[in-house]
Amino acid sequence: MKQVVQNYKTGELALLDVPVPGCKPGGVLVRTAYSLISTGTELMKVSEAGMSMLGKARSRPDQVAKVVQSVAVNGVPATYRKVMGKLDSYTPLGYSLCGVVEQVGDGIDDVKAGDLVACAGNEHALHAELNWVPKNLYSPVPDGLAPEHAAFGTVGSIALQGVRRGEPQLGDVALVIGLGLIGQLVVQLLAASGVRVVGADPDPVRCELAERLGATACADPGSPAVEQAVAELTGGLGVDQVYLAAGGDSNQPVELAARLSRDRGRVVDIGKCRLDLPWNAYYEKELDVRFSRSYGPGRYDPEYELQGRDYPVGYVRWTERRNLACFLDLAARGRVDVGPLVSRTADFDDAVETYRSLQDGGLKAVAVLFRYPGQAVEAPAPVVAVPAVRRGGPVSAPARAAGTPVRLAFVGAGNYATSMLLPHLVGREGVELSAVVTTTALSAANAQRKFGFAGATTDLDAVLGDPAVDAVFVVTRHSSHAGLTRKALLAGKAVFVEKPLALSGDELAGVLAAVEESGNDRLQVGFNRRFAPLLREAMERFGARNGPGHVRCLVNAGRLDHGSWYLQQGTEGSRFVGEGGHFIDTASRLLGADPVSVYALTTPGGEDLQVVLRYPDGSTASIGYVTTGPAGFPKETIDLVADGRALRLDDFVRASVYDGRKRWVSSRLPKARDKGQSAQLAAFVRAVRTGGPMPVPLESLVATTAATLAVPAGLAAGVPVTLAGAR
Repeated sequence: MKQVVQNYKTGELALLDVPVPGCKPGGVLVRTAYSLISTGTELMKVSEAGMSMLGKARSRPDQVAKVVQSVAVNGVPATYRKVMGKLDSYTPLGYSLCGVVEQVGDGIDDVKAGDLVACAGNEHALHAELNWVPKNLYSPVPDGLAPEHAAFGTVGSIALQGVRRGEPQLGDVALVIGLGLIGQLVVQLLAASGVRVVGADPDPVRCELAERLGATACADPGSPAVEQAVAELTGGLGVDQVYLAAGGDSNQPVELAARLSRDRGRVVDIGKCRLDLPWNAYYEKELDVRFSRSYGPGRYDPEYELQGRDYPVGYVRWTERRNLACFLDLAARGRVDVGPLVSRTADFDDAVETYRSLQDGGLKAVAVLFRYPGQAVEAPAPVVAVPAVRRGGPVSAPARAAGTPVRLAFVGAGNYATSMLLPHLVGREGVELSAVVTTTALSAANAQRKFGFAGATTDLDAVLGDPAVDAVFVVTRHSSHAGLTRKALLAGKAVFVEKPLALSGDELAGVLAAVEESGNDRLQVGFNRRFAPLLREAMERFGARNGPGHVRCLVNAGRLDHGSWYLQQGTEGSRFVGEGGHFIDTASRLLGADPVSVYALTTPGGEDLQVVLRYPDGSTASIGYVTTGPAGFPKETIDLVADGRALRLDDFVRASVYDGRKRWVSSRLPKARDKGQSAQLAAFVRAVRTGGPMPVPLESLVATTAATLAVPAGLAAGVPVTLAGAR
């Protein structure tokens, strides 16, 4: 079999042919599917091997002390031969992997051959095709967790043990210094624990990644932004815990920790950074400095790790193995997302080149995986159900009597409602703004004053119970859309809900259960682009399509400002889940059908996203959702190609149709850009007034929502997602 090794004397890296390890009692033989490169710990070891002998000595004073002691006991010649012999030997790399149990040793009864396990240990979870792993250093992989994500088990355990050492509580504020692999995981674990997190790292890409994964704010540790964020979140008291996940020789992390900690706060060292504690600063605040030892209790104990002797749970709740199982469970349930951390998945045969690329800076990565040849472990192709729409008993939707206005209520009066919706409704003939509902009294009063609502309240139930209200607009944060829509439908109201309709399959099912229970299917989601006049005109010019078509949509989304609630993925969903329905709906409108499968890819660091949709007739659509584009570039460009014709829409300002013989072009001034909000609202009001069908069939709204929700599932699995039940 092959194994990655390094000669510590010369620094040579090699993919070496070595014998297959035997399957000893008390453990299992595991064939590796994926192993993880720790871009911190492993690269530090690789870099040390490339140093001169003096450099090695300076980097490892602990080993120098051992050499001095050996000289005193054994003499210089014997010590020299011993040291040179050890240096001039191949040593293994790696300590975190996922693979399939190939053989079970005596005394093992919790797994069997063919089971998928995650493995830990720098002597047992190596970058090798086969490893023997003792019982307390492996854990079965939960159903639904992809093997490449289970390969993060060891580093996840390190991060988890560090968080446990900090003893966070609900409502705490924590500072994570160093947003590499461990730091990113610590951020997610803290956010999942109800802790608000500030991150510090000189790399702006890592800062943005941490914010997308749950941090409240991140910035360069040398900038005032970190101190300002801590002051705002803590009222100037300082953070409850600081987690040192940085490396290097700088003493800045421990100095920053002292400055931003509260009185009697805790400082937890997880990484390997310089620790020259400024005595006065730590003494005056009586800071509690703690070390986190690797994966948890049991580490470095041969009776635990090699002989399989567990610690009683009543005395030691979280051991190495229990931490490993806990992290795998969190990943399987989506409480921790390791997918965006994967910068590259390299073939194992390219291991040496991958290490060199990391070492020389050609590959900048948070995490890199090795994929092993011949591994038969593939995550089952994910399926996202497109729920069937079932309508209960008929609900009358009579046309309004002549001269009777359509009475509208707004739930939420934030920026989008006040800038993109209400201006198109104020003064519209046949429309009456009856009530606005907000969570704070002042915002309701402001909306009433500005737009002329007849009433303003914080009592949603009163508005839903008012028979005079015909339709309800749900324009709140994403996490509340499904619940509010469900309540309004059950109250018998027509509903206009801004995208997204739901953040999960369960939320979508809940909305449809309300439709079935009430028989009320009077629902519209704010997918306004299909109503844009320029798009409609271009589609008319393009004409009917005969063969399959392809839609290409490039969305230059741009970066979010620090503090944007869009970054609160734990509660508000990902940015694409929030916005992506717009572009999926537009593609489906251009192709005249709903998608049947979704394939999603992301760039290293998760900044840019590519989504490919397949349609029943073989048509396809690709959506590039990027945050790294220039500010001056158009935000949205859309192309449709089919039957030798092409349609192009440039940011809803210019549209063109080509057919090989003639060309049609229509344009408008940028200030007249119209993305269809006014036309969509007119169609919705007309449907409510006349009792006619909603502007977009409910089945299409459900299919678009399901396709949007399939994107994170596809990113996690790395394969296309089938939309089961799609029409």
